Amino acid sequence: MTPPADPAPVAVVAFAQTVHRRHTDELSETEMLMPVLHEVLTATGLRTADIGFTCSGSSDYLAGRAFSFTLALDGVGAWPPISESHVETDGAWAFYEAWVKLLTGETDTALVYAYGTSSAGDLRDVLSRQLDPYYTAPLWPDSIALAALQARALIDAGHTTGPALAAIAARSRADAAANPYAQLRGPVAHGDPVVHPLHTGDCPPVGDGAAALVLAAGDRARDLCARPAWITGADHRTEAHALGVRDLTDSPSTRHAARRAGAFDRPLDLAELHAPFTSQEVVLRRALDLDERVRVNPSGGALAANPVMAAGLVRIGEAAAAIHRGEAGRTLAHATSGPCLQQNLVTVLEGEA
Repeated sequence: MTPPADPAPVAVVAFAQTVHRRHTDELSETEMLMPVLHEVLTATGLRTADIGFTCSGSSDYLAGRAFSFTLALDGVGAWPPISESHVETDGAWAFYEAWVKLLTGETDTALVYAYGTSSAGDLRDVLSRQLDPYYTAPLWPDSIALAALQARALIDAGHTTGPALAAIAARSRADAAANPYAQLRGPVAHGDPVVHPLHTGDCPPVGDGAAALVLAAGDRARDLCARPAWITGADHRTEAHALGVRDLTDSPSTRHAARRAGAFDRPLDLAELHAPFTSQEVVLRRALDLDERVRVNPSGGALAANPVMAAGLVRIGEAAAAIHRGEAGRTLAHATSGPCLQQNLVTVLEGEA
């Protein structure tokens, strides 16, 4: 199908997430997911049959079984047959696929969801399977050790200090006090050393959670939401897979994605950055040229709740929800996947004047 010459704009019209928890042993992934699916559909008045396209994000590595996403379809309701797709990564990339689908004009509504049960295994080791399988993965460097390498590089380059990282952690956890969905809420101590120079406060909590949002195009979005969060641009880029050929103190892929998404065209009110480690917020702030006028992660960010495979989608949802509530006019959402900010997605959302 040839895309329309002037596609209808697409907006986020509803967002929901679970209360993120350290363990959800009593729930299957389908049971964890169903309440958020029902919430976004109820918010828009849509039924499953009204959704033109469904796209999800998750990981078989977390679930410990192949094609685990097919079980979650029970929560969506796949009969009568639906138009469905899945990405084996954070749900932010499912959001991107759904956005592109709506721009083609093939449908005017889409449901996007993501979930992850990080508590099911040793997350630090599980994430090492993202690494180059020939040279790096056999060494079994875990995710925190690699983040510590990045933090050390930033400190050595003079871009941050230990106390500055502690201040990021304190601000994020304090902001999370107003977020009823966050796993960690309120002020916490910087904690004990984990891998030098990172302390427990510099690292994300391990936990389970899910999120979902509804996209709609053109006038359908205005019918479904009083104040749609219009997607004015989105782009994703990746760094080299080999860590040794990258400058860990910078993120050119984030900067390029932001430029392509139009992030630098006009001032931003708010940015939700998927920075699981305090040091990564430093990298992203520099790449996105964010100054103190832009409020960063008022939800608490991934330092307060980091459901792997859903945390990036949560950033998009939080940025959209701020527009829905009238708290912001122009927001940026960032999602990442892979070690040390390897893959990065940036989207810009705006409310109507």
